[in-house]
Amino acid sequence: MSTEVEAARNLVNGESEVKGKEEGKVQEEDESSKADGSDDKKDEPDVVFIQDTGFTVKIVAPGVEPFDIQVSSMELVQEIHQLLMDREDTCHRTCFSLQLDGVTLDNFVELKTIEGLKEGSVIKVVEEPYTVREARIHLRHVRDLLKASDPSDALNGVDCNSMSFLNVITQGDILEKKKSRPESIDCTPPDYIIPGSKDRPLSSLLPGIKDLKGQLCIKVLTSSPWNPPPGPRKMHGDLLYITIITMEDKRYHVTACSRGFYLNQSSDDEFNPKPCNPSYLSHSLIELLNQISPVFKKVFAVLQKKRTSRHPFERVATPYQVFSWTGIATDHTIDAIRAEDAFSSKLGYEEHIPGQTRDWNEELQTTRELPRKNLPERLLRERAIFKVHSDFVAAATRGAVSVIDGNVMAINPGEDAKMQMFIWNNIFFSLGFDVKDHYKELGGDAAAFVAPKNDLQGVKVYSAVDMEGLYTLGTVVIDYRGYRVTAQSIIPGILEREQEQSVIYGSIDFGKTIVSHPKYMDLLGKAAQQLKILPHKVVNDKGEEVELCSSVECKGIIGNDGRHYVLDLLRTFPPDVNFLKMENEELPKEVRSMGFPIEHQHKLSTLRQELIDAFVESRYMMFIKFAAYHLQQVGLKKQAGKAIESKPTTEKDDKKVENGESDKEKEDEIETDEAKKIVESITDSITGTGSHESVEESTKEIVKKAALAVGSLKETEFDIRFNPDIYSPGLKHPEGAEDKLKKERQLVKDAAEFLVTVQIPSFIRDCLDHSAAPMDGATLSEGLHTRGINIRYLGKVAEMLAKVPQLEYLYNVAVTELIVRAAKHIFTVYMQGMDMICLSAAISHFLNCFLSSCPTPQALTATDEILSKISKKKSKRKGNKPSQSGPNGPNTEGLEWSLLTSKQLWTRIQEELKSYWGWDLNTELNVDAVIEKYELQKVSFLRSFCVCTGIQIAIKEYSFDMKNRGTFSEEDILNIFPVAKHINPRASDALNFYTTGQTKIQQGFLKEGYELIQEALNLLNNVYGAMHPEIAQCLRLLARLNYIMGEHGEALAYQQKAVLMAERVNGIDHPYTITEYAHLALYCFANNQISTALKLLYRARYLALIVCGENHPEVALLDSNIGLILHAVGEYDLSLRFLEKSLKLNCKYYGGRSLKVAVSHHLVARTQSCMGDFRGALQNEKETYTIYKQQLGDEHEKTKESSECLRHLTHQAVALQKRMNELYQGKSNNTLPPIQIQPPSMGSVLDMLNVINGILFVQISQQDIDNFKSEYEKRQLKASEEAKKINEDVAGESKIEIKAQEEIGR
Repeated sequence: MSTEVEAARNLVNGESEVKGKEEGKVQEEDESSKADGSDDKKDEPDVVFIQDTGFTVKIVAPGVEPFDIQVSSMELVQEIHQLLMDREDTCHRTCFSLQLDGVTLDNFVELKTIEGLKEGSVIKVVEEPYTVREARIHLRHVRDLLKASDPSDALNGVDCNSMSFLNVITQGDILEKKKSRPESIDCTPPDYIIPGSKDRPLSSLLPGIKDLKGQLCIKVLTSSPWNPPPGPRKMHGDLLYITIITMEDKRYHVTACSRGFYLNQSSDDEFNPKPCNPSYLSHSLIELLNQISPVFKKVFAVLQKKRTSRHPFERVATPYQVFSWTGIATDHTIDAIRAEDAFSSKLGYEEHIPGQTRDWNEELQTTRELPRKNLPERLLRERAIFKVHSDFVAAATRGAVSVIDGNVMAINPGEDAKMQMFIWNNIFFSLGFDVKDHYKELGGDAAAFVAPKNDLQGVKVYSAVDMEGLYTLGTVVIDYRGYRVTAQSIIPGILEREQEQSVIYGSIDFGKTIVSHPKYMDLLGKAAQQLKILPHKVVNDKGEEVELCSSVECKGIIGNDGRHYVLDLLRTFPPDVNFLKMENEELPKEVRSMGFPIEHQHKLSTLRQELIDAFVESRYMMFIKFAAYHLQQVGLKKQAGKAIESKPTTEKDDKKVENGESDKEKEDEIETDEAKKIVESITDSITGTGSHESVEESTKEIVKKAALAVGSLKETEFDIRFNPDIYSPGLKHPEGAEDKLKKERQLVKDAAEFLVTVQIPSFIRDCLDHSAAPMDGATLSEGLHTRGINIRYLGKVAEMLAKVPQLEYLYNVAVTELIVRAAKHIFTVYMQGMDMICLSAAISHFLNCFLSSCPTPQALTATDEILSKISKKKSKRKGNKPSQSGPNGPNTEGLEWSLLTSKQLWTRIQEELKSYWGWDLNTELNVDAVIEKYELQKVSFLRSFCVCTGIQIAIKEYSFDMKNRGTFSEEDILNIFPVAKHINPRASDALNFYTTGQTKIQQGFLKEGYELIQEALNLLNNVYGAMHPEIAQCLRLLARLNYIMGEHGEALAYQQKAVLMAERVNGIDHPYTITEYAHLALYCFANNQISTALKLLYRARYLALIVCGENHPEVALLDSNIGLILHAVGEYDLSLRFLEKSLKLNCKYYGGRSLKVAVSHHLVARTQSCMGDFRGALQNEKETYTIYKQQLGDEHEKTKESSECLRHLTHQAVALQKRMNELYQGKSNNTLPPIQIQPPSMGSVLDMLNVINGILFVQISQQDIDNFKSEYEKRQLKASEEAKKINEDVAGESKIEIKAQEEIGR
């Protein structure tokens, strides 16, 4: 893990990380992985881990006052180094050593191993002589310090930088705002935030971006053209030369030598390396610049203050690059280091082994081979796996871009461009085209395009199984400029031999020649048990039967390193028969009635692992319940027989089930409590009744029937596994196994039926409570994938959603996603073979045809002249006469893209929607008709399309509705980024702690749960470094727990980190980021930062408007929050607008009789009464009362409260009416008195906020909690004693009961 991340992590957590070095102090962790909170005594020590002591040391550095720093015994010396390079007063030093009592400390030892280092020790910073490498590192560090506040790296997606705007929104760090100073409360939201506004300004997406840059402190700092030093100067110690132009417009040439940096007498035209007089020799370049440029000295100090005042989470690199779909056209400055990075692979500077490229395959496989017996070993292993993997993804993405941009030479340059393959930086790259008709039978290029993604799914599941001895390749799939590139690590020796010789398992020609290997059968067999893959036999072209534990395409190759690799895992899972047209095969009636099978563009559609798991679990529960019911019937019959016969027989028979039985894997025995109870009740009812022999026989019979009922592959036990080759085209199966194959085929059909008849309806049912309401295509896809539903079913999902009025918002999200994906398919082909010179013009033209109201957007480009020259040259080369100029001016050969019209594009989108998803657009073919019919918005289309294709557009206000010209010009297209897909290595122990913690919290043990979640955070930091989406999730939960336990300040601190991290790792407008903002607003309000809370809610609402528009349950919740807080500060008019919008949305999504709607009516009534509109208030409060009475009954406290409120409002209304009548009748000379409004207390507003955000506080004293715990423990003890007693009794009876349980268990 890079040292910057480690330093940041220590900075961020204010505590040292848990490092798995001290095994003696680590509690062995097997209990904690069970998310079973039943045995408290056992779980308690899990929390106590590594005791790691902190102490203070004094640092003495040249040129600054001595200062103290806090260190931890488990830190490396390197981390102090890093801290000093980050600290404002010592950041200009890079080439120094640390000494204790005159002894230089080794950078890579832990502090606890250093003799004599204790509290109060003095560590000296000693300047060291430079080498060429150190001088280059110093120059790069200075450049990084000068660019620290420049957003261009984050906007350009460079070096894992990304944007964060929290501190811009809150105008400074919220933790530093003192509670004592009352904020001046400015509550007015911008116009576009107010409900009903149709305005969606994009410029607010990157607030204050133009002010982030700050002042320049130097014009040019670059390596000199006089480099490298000639021989004679090397002999004088010159290392490299630097050119500087200061803000005062003076040019200087600087020499770096072993003692530091000095001015030399060279000019741009003449080389004179002698020192100037004075030469200003300084050990650091910053010290030299401070002496020669007063402007530099002044501005650099300001820059560093600004840099160190930023939150560490705004500065630390993210594990994977996050790209922004909007940006600004930044000024392009001279930067030699950037130029050098672009055209080298940075060898020798950043890589582990100086001067060599990294052997990615060796690193990826070695980290997997690390030991994993105990927690410290697992932490070290997972950390290494994650670090190498994130480095590999970055390198692969960079390589793929170089390949498509033409910066890498192919290893087969004579072949057609589509067939070329590349090697760069020890990574192998291939393109997603059908090379040599490899996929001809399966769908040609469409199959070749989808195969890498399927392969990646296979790599993902085999990596998750993590089988010792079985290796997969590092794999990243990158989409860039319309091309799909697969990047893979290279198996040692594979390039030196033919594929035919290498493959010792599987097939290289889709099943003609097939080979097997005992070692692979063993390894894949173990993995297959977990993945529910059935070992099966296939017949090769010689007529031989070959047994496999995977699909035929899966290849096994033993590398020169002796490791067993598997690759081509594109058909790890069974085929999806709903998208396969097959002869002699018919799908179930219910599935056919939904329009299946649909003929897909390729034959590689497979089911997802999540679906397989859900299907097997569902069948297992069917099996248990079937057997349970029938065994109960047997028990009842025996009891009836017992009354007739005077005494039961007592003969015993220990006969075993026929030799069909085999041990069943634990994975299959996923039992719910209910099923366990049923099983126990059956065996109890049978025991001791009737003839045991007949009981055993009937038990066997019942198990057989149950197995048959669920389609089990074995007659005598539960066995659901899948043959991935069962429908592979052109593959022969052994003869005489028809019954077996029929069962296997039926299972695959059943699983596909389960997807459409169970999983999709249950997804829609789960959405009805709106607890996790997807806001955009990405969160919708995630929701579908977790239930095993593939995106190709999105058309069917949309059809079902259309019938559920309260899921209208989700239907809109689904339709947006369908259209965007169809447009992406067309855009992919549109971009292929595009001339680089046309990129921005072509992309802007496509966007105009897609989103602009102009029916015939002109493809105008500033480079028309060059283009016409290109096309003329092309036509001359072909020997044709230049074709006649078309209506658009010059010859259009090579410019086919410019002929695309809006109508053509929407026709193609409609065709794609129909053929791929089976979904009809049913509108006129233009964007405005679609927007109007489905109540969508163009800005959401634009965002989704840019995010999924990698386009970055300039941030400005786009006018989509102009009829006479297009919306986008070529200047609006700033960049196109690669979109990378890869596996995500997990932190397994942290996950166990997290789930155990959640279980504890659900049982009501908040403190224990909190400690477990905090431990999970430590472990996550240990594996992932400082930044990761899972860490953001963990921080959010810790913040919520602190809030519930009354620690509002702590909640604020954790949630601030969660928001910053969500912005950095998910994106500034990701739905998760919106949720984090809403949580932070609540905690700000609880900490009395009212205007900050409003600003955060306004930001959340703005982001939600851009992502999905106003009609969404999340917006209803935001509006309730905003309305309540505005009400609290007396802004009743504004408050009412938000609350009424929230009420309207809640009625729409939850139904008029829901408790949420009751609360909304009550909030509106409160605000109306404060405005003096008692009639309106009464009406709304009556609604509240009616709902409460109906749902909760007359005696419920809520109903009583509402009744009291009605009485109060009626009294107020009557009093007001009376006074008004007196005025009208002239009885009173006074004017109407002011309405007496009691503003709500902040406490009551906070209580109400907690209610609408679903936070319930249960008022229990500590005494009650202790009593409850002791009672709970007593019951646990009693239950375990009873269970023990029962077990002893049963053991004395008969073995039959156990047998029955075993058979059912199977």
